[in-house]
Amino acid sequence: QLQLVESGGGLVQPGGSLRLSCAASGFSLDHYARGWFRQAPGKERELVSCISRSGGSTNYANSVKGRFSISRDNAKNTVYLQMNSLKPEDTGVYYCATHLYCSGPVQSWGQGTQVTVSS
Repeated sequence: QLQLVESGGGLVQPGGSLRLSCAASGFSLDHYARGWFRQAPGKERELVSCISRSGGSTNYANSVKGRFSISRDNAKNTVYLQMNSLKPEDTGVYYCATHLYCSGPVQSWGQGTQVTVSS
């Protein structure tokens, strides 16, 4: 059974950085796109970034372009989200997800990791 486990969240000051990881177990995700979503308090869950099966194509929400970077290591069955120049509005619960392709529906979710950007 597939399990997605996020790590790397925490409290960081504005302008700081965090690196999120999402490790998959129980199933190889080589042939799946991998995404990161976030949900702020009182708001809907939104797509932050997605990376294609090969890693050759990535996309980002406009609000994080130039600050966040997604990558994957298929040998480790893991996807990463490097978050730089963090802002208070980046606060929320971050979830990793699997898709057949980035524009397709989410097939599996992780349990989420809290990111809080505050001074």
